Amino acid sequence: MTITPATHRASFAIGDAQAAKRLVDVLTEIFFDGDAAVAAFEQPDGRWDVALHFADAPDQALLRELVTDAAGAKIASTLVFDTVEARDWVKASLEDLVPVPAGRFVVHGAHDREHVAPNKLAIEIEAALAFGTGHHGTTRGCLLLLDHVLKAYQPRRVLDLGTGTGVLGIAAAKALKIGVLGSDIDAPSVAVARENARLNETGRLVQVIRATGFSAPEFARRGPFDLVLANILANPLRHLASPMTRHLAPDALVILSGLLTPQAPAVIAAYRARGLVPLRHLRIEGWSSLLLRRVS
Repeated sequence: MTITPATHRASFAIGDAQAAKRLVDVLTEIFFDGDAAVAAFEQPDGRWDVALHFADAPDQALLRELVTDAAGAKIASTLVFDTVEARDWVKASLEDLVPVPAGRFVVHGAHDREHVAPNKLAIEIEAALAFGTGHHGTTRGCLLLLDHVLKAYQPRRVLDLGTGTGVLGIAAAKALKIGVLGSDIDAPSVAVARENARLNETGRLVQVIRATGFSAPEFARRGPFDLVLANILANPLRHLASPMTRHLAPDALVILSGLLTPQAPAVIAAYRARGLVPLRHLRIEGWSSLLLRRVS
């Protein structure tokens, strides 16, 4: 088993969903080149926590200054810096993971391998530092939209952008029996996705590359794409609207997620301006997943 190195984390508390959304957008804009992964999580008491994960130790003074500028000194004063050990995190996470059904797909851990019905497409994904065990509302939303799409559409060229654990690309490869291109800006995520593809017997179908946005030549070689799956964050999705459109086939379908429901209109507007119209909008646990079609 490959052990992913520890990541460096900076986290702080903030009052409500709107404030958390605004701050995630600001920080994602700052760290858009992949220096950090930014996420917000609601606590049972209604408070929101914002966390940034870094491969290398961040400049604490600079980060505190950035949060002060974006949210004020009071919020910045709650910043906590620590490290997250991958092995401990995985062990703790597995205790709570149960199989997650999403249409024809079921995402599960190794401990539930024997509990998946034979008429389902099983995707075995262990908890890891790469995002996407299937338990988050955005991953489940993407899988449900993928299941919906594949009932009436058979794409030939599929891209899983920001693949994380590889769950979406693996799902598409299993259902379609075709090659799928996956990409991620994070080297550990690329390694995790490749290992998960091998584990799910789709290693020959799912190619995973490390790339920022659409910068790698592999996108032009493998495209234009009939179906793109992108479970990232709202701000990067808006930035990617133009380059993604340049890599889409006519009438291509796009599934987007990783955005809080209040962020959906801005993302829809960015893609509508480039000739994509929304077809479906799923809302799960405060998160939105979108299905769009290119019409021009």
